[in-house]
Amino acid sequence: MSDLLWQLGAMETAELISKKDVSAREVIENHLERLTEVNPKINAITRSLNDAAMEMAILADEIISRNEQIGPLHGVPVTIKDNVDIIGQSSPNGLSKLKDKLAPANSPVVDNLLKAGAIPIGRTNTPEFSLRWHTGNPLFGDTINPWDKNITPGGSSGGAAASLAAGIGCIAHGNDLGGSLRYPAYCCGLTTIKPTQGTVPAFNPTAGEDRPPMMQLLSTQGPITRSINDARLAFNAMSRSDRRDPWWTPGFVQKQEKAGSTKIALAMETPGAPLADEVRQSLHNAGKILEAAGYIVEEISPPKIARCAEVWAGLIGTELRSVLRKAMDELGSSQISAALDFLESFHKECALPDYIRLGMERTQLMREWSVFLQEYEVIIGPVSNIRPFAPNEDIQTKERAKEIFSAHNLLVAVNLLGIPAATVCTGLQDDRPYGVQLIGWKYNEHLCLDLAQMIEDHVGRVAPIDPKIF
Repeated sequence: MSDLLWQLGAMETAELISKKDVSAREVIENHLERLTEVNPKINAITRSLNDAAMEMAILADEIISRNEQIGPLHGVPVTIKDNVDIIGQSSPNGLSKLKDKLAPANSPVVDNLLKAGAIPIGRTNTPEFSLRWHTGNPLFGDTINPWDKNITPGGSSGGAAASLAAGIGCIAHGNDLGGSLRYPAYCCGLTTIKPTQGTVPAFNPTAGEDRPPMMQLLSTQGPITRSINDARLAFNAMSRSDRRDPWWTPGFVQKQEKAGSTKIALAMETPGAPLADEVRQSLHNAGKILEAAGYIVEEISPPKIARCAEVWAGLIGTELRSVLRKAMDELGSSQISAALDFLESFHKECALPDYIRLGMERTQLMREWSVFLQEYEVIIGPVSNIRPFAPNEDIQTKERAKEIFSAHNLLVAVNLLGIPAATVCTGLQDDRPYGVQLIGWKYNEHLCLDLAQMIEDHVGRVAPIDPKIF
């Protein structure tokens, strides 16, 4: 069994360790062996943390032997995205010029995982500044989707998703400003919960200054996992308070025991790029599963999805150009410059009065969605309107970049509104995974996860896999 421990999820692994059926050392050794075996094929891990991980595993076993109290993730291997700080390590975020800048302390999300007993075994790849739909950079190269080298693993947490899909670690840390948890999970056949803004604390000790206001308000930290149960477990661990994040707010994940008369909106028609047949089938199947479980499922889309995406782009685009673009040009490569140029070409920088008005409009849009989600407690919608595209297709032409952005209108709308969304795999079509997202109002992570669990129970899990690299 010990040579197959990498196939188990976080909950199963933690239970085996707590019962002393396996040691933390055995688990970590097996995952590090898996990392060594498959990472050269997918380039998802930028650095293996072998020595530190083994030391932590030995200590974890000593704690077990003394029958001391342990955390819910005791001995569980996790990966940490390359854009949050681990003490004594760099967090280059895909940038060659930051590869030697060492962190003086851990990011809060890292501290929370450690407090829960998790053991980091590697750092995962991300595009420069974590601002692309595909994961690749000049420092570490492109990450390969283990399902198919001809499609992107997603971005910006593509390294996190690809490594987890290939059996490296049980939980992958990621973050989400415009879909960076949900899109990689979609591309790689995984699950995630994009939490309500502020429920998982965020801060990087290496940061010279805080991010612009909307980047703070629209971004969240969260887990990518291979099962909904693991997503629930990881989110609970990640969401502990940390006073370094003044935006932190408590969130609760509880199971709903019965369907009752809960109404669900099935968003079969979303603006932007036309729905691919595979996406439409995924939505249809998810709706049927929940309808059979006793929920009232109606085909209706939430209000003003396209406008939400436009407001997101206007706010983020303005902050990028007016506050960050100069530094990004100095630190980044032609890849990220192309991505930023494309974004700016169809969402121009706003003057200050217009930027303020967009912030005001955001409140109005939140109000409309709040009312909608009072009647329809959850929305089933696409993660992406299109099939996963080819690697680096997002920076080839302005026209294609705009098309890709429009395919993710609902994805970025969720970020604008600061609300939670779970992503769950709906199975394979043509040997590629597809999925949907389940969107709720603030602090309704529990309901999103409960419904996603029903879909997963019906469909089953598709990962981990051996990389299909031909």
